Parts: sequence; C-alpha cells; structure tokens
Amino acid sequence: MDARDTELKKELDATLRARRELGEDYDSALVESFLEKVDQRIDGAVERRVRRQFAEQQMVSARDSRAARATDSFGERFGFGIVSLVLAVPLSAIGGGVAHLPGLLTAWAGIVGVNVVQAARTNPGLFRRRGPRETD
Repeated sequence: MDARDTELKKELDATLRARRELGEDYDSALVESFLEKVDQRIDGAVERRVRRQFAEQQMVSARDSRAARATDSFGERFGFGIVSLVLAVPLSAIGGGVAHLPGLLTAWAGIVGVNVVQAARTNPGLFRRRGPRETD
C-alpha cells in the first residue's frame, strides 16, 4: 500500500468518526470535505504527470536540436576549401618527394578524406541514397 493511500484511508476514517460524533446533520459537509481532499490528491497527481511529460518533451526537443545540421555559412565552407588547397601544395611536395607516386596518392587521399568528412558534417543528407525518381 502506498503512503498516499494510507493517508487517504486515515482521512476517511477521521471523516467517519466525525460523522458518528456529529450525527447525520453534518453528512453533506463531511462528504464535501472528504471529496475536496480527494480532488486535491488527484489534482496533485495530474500536475506531477503533466510536469514530468513536459520535461520529457523538452529533453526530446533539446536532443533533436543538437542533431547534426548544416549550420556552416558559405564563408566557412569556402575558407575550408581554400585552406585545404593551400595545404595540398606542400603535402603533395613532401609525399611525392619522399615516397614518389605512392606518397603523392596517400597525401591526396588524406586531403580528399578530410574534405569528404567536412562535407558530410555540414550537409548531413549529402551521402544518403535517394529513391528512384518518379516520372510523369
């Protein structure tokens, strides 16, 4: 039995004792008083549930707002591309000079990989497979 149930049972016992002591003249007042206490309990339970559901909805919407989305501006994307190309020159020279063609290919694979990751981060749906196109 829940603590609230025992408390409500005590309230009912007290109401019944008061009825025995006061007589039938006070029945309606005693019943109204008891029902008011029951209503308060129900209101409290409903309020707690509503608050809990509201908090859960806020948590879900907060998680959804943190999901990946394209927030980078054109300037940031353009700057990343420029920096990538500027760094490609020395990386190509080092890779080609040290390991010839395999080194050059490795350097460019790294450059392309970094740019693919950046593109996927800024455009979450970029690499998703699209369904077949409908023709009219």
